Amino acid sequence: MKKIEGGVTAAKGYQASAAAAGIKYQGRTDMALVYTEKPAVCAGTFTTNVVKAAPVLWDKEIVAKGAPVHAVVLNSGIANACTGEEGKQQNAAMAVAVADQLDIRTEEVLTASTGVIGMQLPLEPLQKGAVLLKQNLSAGREAAEAAARAIMTTDTVPKEAAVSFEVDGVTVTVGGMSKGSGMIHPNMATMLSVTTTDAAISREDLQELTKEAVADSFNMISVDRDTSTNDTYLVLANGASGITIQKGMKAYEDFKEALNYVSTELAKQMAADGEGATKLFEVKVVHCESREKAKTLGKSVITSNLVKTAVFGSDANWGRILCALGYAGVPFNPEIIDLTLEAEGTSLVLVQDGVATDYSEGKATELLSKQKVTVICDMKEGDSSATAWGCDLTYDYVKINGDYRS
Repeated sequence: MKKIEGGVTAAKGYQASAAAAGIKYQGRTDMALVYTEKPAVCAGTFTTNVVKAAPVLWDKEIVAKGAPVHAVVLNSGIANACTGEEGKQQNAAMAVAVADQLDIRTEEVLTASTGVIGMQLPLEPLQKGAVLLKQNLSAGREAAEAAARAIMTTDTVPKEAAVSFEVDGVTVTVGGMSKGSGMIHPNMATMLSVTTTDAAISREDLQELTKEAVADSFNMISVDRDTSTNDTYLVLANGASGITIQKGMKAYEDFKEALNYVSTELAKQMAADGEGATKLFEVKVVHCESREKAKTLGKSVITSNLVKTAVFGSDANWGRILCALGYAGVPFNPEIIDLTLEAEGTSLVLVQDGVATDYSEGKATELLSKQKVTVICDMKEGDSSATAWGCDLTYDYVKINGDYRS
């Protein structure tokens, strides 16, 4: 597998575009389009929140039917959630407008929205945006980045990743984009994400691999313990490379690795760009009894507000970490745990066999001041492990969310 520069247009046969439609704000791009002329098999996972936005309901139905798709249209600024029947009609209108421009069927267009909950999408900007999206379509690198920027809300940077691998001398590519900065919590997060590949694969296999990828990536991040109404992760496979992926092939395992890498990289970028965040906070739970148990423990630590504030303050308050492990709801022996702090290749053991070492507080503060901070929780009970990602909790998070609607 080779890491490459790119996003949703890295794979063969895909185009992307962005448009300033004026949905909520003037002077910024707020609609994005991902398009493949060749029909694509589609898989998806969506929010577990009982309250689901109109585009989530639309996409779930299309993905369940299993028919090929050609496009994904996304808007930022207004989430189109809690908008009733009118919201469903406006979501359909967005799909119709794009379908008309691309000369495809409405049911071949997937939709996604992000932004303020409860506001209605205005029809005129959607129609204007659809025209501009068609005009701006391009397979170039710039178009992919423009699309990634157009779906940003409180994000500070666009999020993209791409990789390729060889199958019988032919290059297969997987590339994606995502957005997400707040209302991020395991079991999907306020994220929109589209991944594209030029491999051909059955819908059943793609859906299975998509669920697996989500379990170890997007479902292992948290910013603020809030699960959104709009979470949407879509994977499109158009077969433009000419390579067909099937179970039992080495290419299947290579594709799985590529999809997992792209989803994990996007998830980590989202965690690092949490609202107001200054640090990416990584928690590795190792030597655990089972993988599921390790996941539960890791999530408990990254979602602890007390741990997150300690990371923000560069305070090696390791008691908060043990506390978060302890209320995770799974049994373990606290008297044998080791806690190690890592940053930029330097390690510092804070706790050994459940009690503090004579570590240097100054050194711990230095490591915690880095942009990426890792805590390793060695449970000493088995061979399983898991990694979770979060961020620090800062004053700016409160400022951003205190006046989000304005």
